[in-house]
Amino acid sequence: MRTIARWEPFRGVTTLQDQINRLFNDVARTGEQSNLSAWAPAVDIYETEQELVVKADLPDVDPKDLDIRVENNLLTIRGERKFEKKVSEENYLRVERSFGSFARSFTLANTVNTDAIKAGYQNGVLTLSIPKREEAKPKQIEVTVNAPAVAAAASGK
Repeated sequence: MRTIARWEPFRGVTTLQDQINRLFNDVARTGEQSNLSAWAPAVDIYETEQELVVKADLPDVDPKDLDIRVENNLLTIRGERKFEKKVSEENYLRVERSFGSFARSFTLANTVNTDAIKAGYQNGVLTLSIPKREEAKPKQIEVTVNAPAVAAAASGK
């Protein structure tokens, strides 16, 4: 036996209209984001017992173009990646890497020694080593075991 299905001529149109609206909204949102977002290098931050380590991916950034500062426990890394002028812009088929100025800021805890920060740059990675203050480092406290007072009295001590 066949089931009779009701024919609704405009049922698919609303779905198609929704899909078209979603497509245009996605394209418009992507365009807005790419125009509004500034380039910011990826950063990893980890902690050891002795220090805080900040690693930033900065390929093709000349270390001379970096400005690293700490003011009021705010670490700021500024710099610029310049567009290569070796190749004419007309010869590029695709440009996906971001260029231009960037700035990243991180709040540091009071437990670090900002006067002893060391910076290194190797293979396009900036590494900042921020030592902890002595009072902030974990301390192992040894527990000494004393003989009980009763045992000491029995032995005549």
